[in-house]
Amino acid sequence: MTSWQDLTAELDLWTSEKRLATFWWRDDDLVAPSPALDRLISLRDHFNIPLALAVIPEAVDSTLTDHVPDCFILQHGFHHHNYADPKEKKSEFSNIRPIVEMEADLQNGQSILSQLFGDQFLPFFVPPWNRIDDKVLQQLPKLGYIGLSRYKQRSKAVPVAGMVEINAHVDPIDWRGSRSSLETDQILTMVLEHLIARRTGRADPREPTGLLTHHLVHDEEVWAQIYQLMSFLCNHSSVRWIPLPAAIALIDEISEDIILPKVEAEPADDNS
Repeated sequence: MTSWQDLTAELDLWTSEKRLATFWWRDDDLVAPSPALDRLISLRDHFNIPLALAVIPEAVDSTLTDHVPDCFILQHGFHHHNYADPKEKKSEFSNIRPIVEMEADLQNGQSILSQLFGDQFLPFFVPPWNRIDDKVLQQLPKLGYIGLSRYKQRSKAVPVAGMVEINAHVDPIDWRGSRSSLETDQILTMVLEHLIARRTGRADPREPTGLLTHHLVHDEEVWAQIYQLMSFLCNHSSVRWIPLPAAIALIDEISEDIILPKVEAEPADDNS
């Protein structure tokens, strides 16, 4: 069982090796203002942590713009409907849909969010259920996307020319069981395993460890676990929470056609 002491020991190694343990935060399924969103923003403000919000374009409420100050807006599918074959895992952008239809959804969604959020919108695609068919993936840069965000460590920082991938790695919800929080040791294990993999070279050391939340379905136990984890991480000297554009800037292979948004951020250590 992973303990807080285990995580402290790992982060102490990052400090001794003069590394920065970079983290980033993505929250999915945003559509409208709600008490849960207000609580999410309050949590962000309390810890002063950059937050990226994955918004479902088709369902977005236009009044949302007044409730998400200083957040990056990402595109979370279009309908967030499952089109996969019943025998396959859920996916909105699956191999059974016509590519023309999926491209139209992508462009419509991007247009909606760009017009509504302006400079807050970062053309990153977050596929529902973190799945996207490869033929759609190949088209994303041509449709104006500079990035992709899924779940678990990336295999390539640049999966398609002209586009980066920056994923989430720590989801505190027990989706297959209680749909409340996982046990603390399970959450800490996800954090610890990705940090160790980064430090030892088994995962890309430049990819920040990503926290994935879903504010609309959090119960009190989930909120408590997130607060506890953030409190711990923010109090360790080796940890830095960085905004998504800063995570992009850490990737050496990015091409000149990827235009990074201007953002005030502390530069990360070369070894992070």
